[in-house]
Amino acid sequence: MVEDGGEEEAEGDSGEMPAATAAPPLQRCNGFLPGKEAEDGGRAGGGERAEAEAMLSAAGGRVETRLSRRRLAVLAVFSSYSLVNAFQWIQYSIISNVFAVFYGVSFPQIDWLSMVYMVAYVPLILPATWLLDTRGLRLTALLGAGLNGLGAWLKCGSLAPGRYPLTLAAQAVCAVAQVFILGLPSRIASVWFGPTEVSTACAVAVLGNQLGTAIGFLLPPVLVPNTPKDIDLMAHNISIMFYGTAIVSTLLFFLTGVVFEEKPKYPPSHSQAVLQAVPPEDYSYKQSIINLFRNIPFVLLLISYGIMTGAFYSVSTLLNQMIVTHYEGEEVNAGRIGLTLVVAGMVGSIICGLWLDYTKTYKQTTLIVYILSFIGMLVFTFTLDLGYLTVVFVTGGVLGFFMTGYLPLGFEFAVEITYPESEGTSSGLLNASAQIFGIVFTLVQGKLTTDYGPRAGNLFLCAWIFVGIILTALIKSDLRRHNVNSGIVNLDVKAVPVESPVEPENTALKIQLAL
Repeated sequence: MVEDGGEEEAEGDSGEMPAATAAPPLQRCNGFLPGKEAEDGGRAGGGERAEAEAMLSAAGGRVETRLSRRRLAVLAVFSSYSLVNAFQWIQYSIISNVFAVFYGVSFPQIDWLSMVYMVAYVPLILPATWLLDTRGLRLTALLGAGLNGLGAWLKCGSLAPGRYPLTLAAQAVCAVAQVFILGLPSRIASVWFGPTEVSTACAVAVLGNQLGTAIGFLLPPVLVPNTPKDIDLMAHNISIMFYGTAIVSTLLFFLTGVVFEEKPKYPPSHSQAVLQAVPPEDYSYKQSIINLFRNIPFVLLLISYGIMTGAFYSVSTLLNQMIVTHYEGEEVNAGRIGLTLVVAGMVGSIICGLWLDYTKTYKQTTLIVYILSFIGMLVFTFTLDLGYLTVVFVTGGVLGFFMTGYLPLGFEFAVEITYPESEGTSSGLLNASAQIFGIVFTLVQGKLTTDYGPRAGNLFLCAWIFVGIILTALIKSDLRRHNVNSGIVNLDVKAVPVESPVEPENTALKIQLAL
């Protein structure tokens, strides 16, 4: 297994650290040895060939891996603009009664300001993952940060009653930005971080989005109190929130341009070294999608992840309506309960990420968290109407710890069972499933909540989460990436190289590993 080093490289301008030990040699498979050219190769450029040979030396097939110090800055900037995007998703729903009065529209129309995120994701995810795989990480990151800022500035033009169509259009731009954001955590973690920190890095990347949701629950009720008799004051308060978001988004866009690079100079792990050695021309996006849908464990995870995350989206969107149904006038506390739910989930995400890096027990951890989420949802459902907000805070925190903590588990489990397929493609499909279930769950739960009360809507979600438990139990745990990092080479490497075709790796080195 490749180990991460902590010693600085002698060259001060590189900002990278060498691995403490080299990876074990790859085994002979399908007639090729790592470090040897394919029979039709031999015309690689001198510089590129030398770099390939440095990574996969013919003398024993050892791989040089190093950790770049830039990886922490990349993770921090990504988490920050993901935070702002998530904040913009929930900022309307948590004070839905305020925006319904301000724009003079119904609650379902305000709900669409949240659901537009889900609607936009589904048709755009395949083009977005294609762009990530063919044009690379940096361009995708810039698009996500740039559209996020553009949508925030457009909202500043909707600061008047009657401009609901404009604020919906602006939110749609932010929704498109989300398409270029949600699929990146596992890609960033795999490309920039070593095998002993990859799950934690993914959890931190997801945590940024969760923190944005948490701030979205907390700040809007404080910044925009309900003043139905003073619309001018309401518009002023909303403007503070909108302009502040736009300024922060713009700053993060410029930081993204400065910090993000396509990949580090050296691969951080053995599994990444194997992928980077595969020529870009060997990659077929269509075949990658076909491979994923032929992977039965991934299909089961695709559905179960969609159920859990879709349920979280639905609860987040309708939380304000659930709380004020039983606790009239408690909009601020509704936001605080949402904050509790998400902050607890952030803690759960980090704990789960650390646990996975330590144990590699992906299926067991995922199944246990799924079961505990089901129990938490049941407890939340039957204690919501007891009349004690303190109880709702506690049960909401327990629910969030497991339900939100599940999100990075799904990403990392998918990367493990689908390696060497693209992390961006598998994550994108998981998120598309979550958006589809989120739309359906929000519409159905919203209708049940309106007609029969919050308990009926929550029981609907409980039934679906139970189905997700069964599907998760059926997933076969085949930790392909972990096996490669451990030197157990038993995969057919035909998947996405990390390289962007804009800067192709001109090497004839081919590695084919058989099942």
